[in-house]
Amino acid sequence: MSTVSEKRGDEAAIPYQLPQPAFMSPDIVHLGVLDKWLEDDNLWVPMTKTVAFKPLLLCASQGYYVNLLRVRQSGVLSRHRHTGPVHAMVLKGRWYYLEHDWVAELNSYAHEPAGETHTLFVPEDVEEMITWFHVTGGYTYVDPQGVAVGYEDVFTKIEAARNYYEEIGLGADYVKQFIR
Repeated sequence: MSTVSEKRGDEAAIPYQLPQPAFMSPDIVHLGVLDKWLEDDNLWVPMTKTVAFKPLLLCASQGYYVNLLRVRQSGVLSRHRHTGPVHAMVLKGRWYYLEHDWVAELNSYAHEPAGETHTLFVPEDVEEMITWFHVTGGYTYVDPQGVAVGYEDVFTKIEAARNYYEEIGLGADYVKQFIR
């Protein structure tokens, strides 16, 4: 078997000729995620006065979501336990967990295992933090002794986005473009 880079001529430039699987979800493609999507606009779904997210993919069928998280405050953002693994890439600013000795800085990648509980902290000198998160499962928000005080998952994200888009006049169905 040869790779595309090894093939020459017209054979490599022919699209796949058969139909895609029945009932397959369509692709989601967002252009300009690392520049235009970071601009301050109405598509940031507010969670508080200083915390907002932009959905990229809300996968209700598999229980995960991918979003950009923007924080415009310093101090503790949340203390939470993961029910599934999380992947993160810092696009702006920096943050860390009080329980660890590493700092997630611009262009950093972090993997957080299922079951971990930690306290996200944004340093005083960071005016804005933006991080790309791929969250499998959800978060259980806890107090310092681990007592549950709230939760967040793909379904709470969908509901928050749906309500916000309705409120700003885009309509509740605007969120459907992100759901799979």
